Amino acid sequence: VGDKVMVLARSGLWQEVVNVPASQTFPMPEGMSFEEAAALLVNYITAYMILFDFGNLRPNQSVLIHMAAGGVGTAAIQLCKTVENVTIFGTASASKHDSLKESGVAHPIDYRTMDYAEEVRKISPKGVDIVLDPLGGSDTSKAFNLLKPMGKLITYGVANLLTGQKKNLMAMAKTWWNQFSITALQLLHQNKAVCGYHLGYMDEESELIRSVVAKLVNLYSQGKIKPKIDSVWPFDQVAEAMRQMQEKKNVGKVILVPEAPKEESKKAEN
Repeated sequence: VGDKVMVLARSGLWQEVVNVPASQTFPMPEGMSFEEAAALLVNYITAYMILFDFGNLRPNQSVLIHMAAGGVGTAAIQLCKTVENVTIFGTASASKHDSLKESGVAHPIDYRTMDYAEEVRKISPKGVDIVLDPLGGSDTSKAFNLLKPMGKLITYGVANLLTGQKKNLMAMAKTWWNQFSITALQLLHQNKAVCGYHLGYMDEESELIRSVVAKLVNLYSQGKIKPKIDSVWPFDQVAEAMRQMQEKKNVGKVILVPEAPKEESKKAEN
């Protein structure tokens, strides 16, 4: 009672009071702010398990990170930097490239104005060792084709379904139609791996998740990772906070906090 904790839950966290099983709570490390704690678990667990548990990232390898300025993207970049001599390719709009270079992305690519697969091939003709794919649809096929022999594609989202503020049935149909499909025999001939990851379906794996969180807390305490906060919004500005993401303006995490108590209400309580 009274411990500061980070929590994992599938839904229901956009409110002032929440109730979650103790197994889904993790003590906050010394010196961590609540905003950092809110930005840590989902993104860093996802990035860590994709890169190390599935990706088996090792020194001298290369990684393509899509949406590199987003929450999982910034976490993945920091985690890549904990391994010696990893070359990072990152897709993001041009306005975010300076920030990406500062954080360790060797080759930022503007996906809006150029074919990222062609740009990767210009620099690395054989492709890359690992692709993190949050896009789905035809981009998953492009990712698979960009893998070197023994390369690994980890798909963990279908961002191509989201094109704006409202559901776009055409975008959904197009993404479904172009969804990547491959047989075990094709994988055998290609010497490549395809993995799927969804943290939301790991509810029963509390020991596994706890071991990953322990590693992340250790990296945080050593100063090797630090959640990047784009902006912090009170609950009554949730629409503006969502717009920040929908318009792809954010670099790092967009955080929601309950509104700070007003001075008058404090005096009334006293």
